[in-house]
Amino acid sequence: MFGSKERERRRQAEDFENLESSPLEQVLSDDRETRERALKKRRGAGGTSGGVVEFFVGLGMTVAGGYLITQQVHVTSGYWNMFGQYTFGLTLLPLLFGIGMLFFNGRSVLGKLLTFAGAVIILAGIIMNLNIYFASTSLFNTLMMFVLLAGGLGLVARSLKPHD
Repeated sequence: MFGSKERERRRQAEDFENLESSPLEQVLSDDRETRERALKKRRGAGGTSGGVVEFFVGLGMTVAGGYLITQQVHVTSGYWNMFGQYTFGLTLLPLLFGIGMLFFNGRSVLGKLLTFAGAVIILAGIIMNLNIYFASTSLFNTLMMFVLLAGGLGLVARSLKPHD
């Protein structure tokens, strides 16, 4: 019996010496391979293999172009003339009736509808009465602003598309 255990130990020792690497080294090499595969599959912008640098350069260009454009825009407002002159009070009626109905019955569908419609009418009236002007500037400045904005948006879109 003693001899068979000794033979088994010697056989295991020989097998261990004949291995190219130890079991620990095999586990570490498997871990290295996994890391290398993960690095090769590294995700870029938007979870694709796109470029992160392209994304941030495009984002910077977009922000710069948008900022420069908004600095050239002047917004003014005029008199309320959505449904004719002096009609702002009429646009308040659906909102006020809707609010009144909701105070009476909080689950009133008609009250919710009138409140929503009144708010939309007032918001649309405010937007329709805005006058938006682009301040005078040189053609070069205008082109630079729009090239920065469009080029930046293009780079951001390209960075989100997978490429090799």
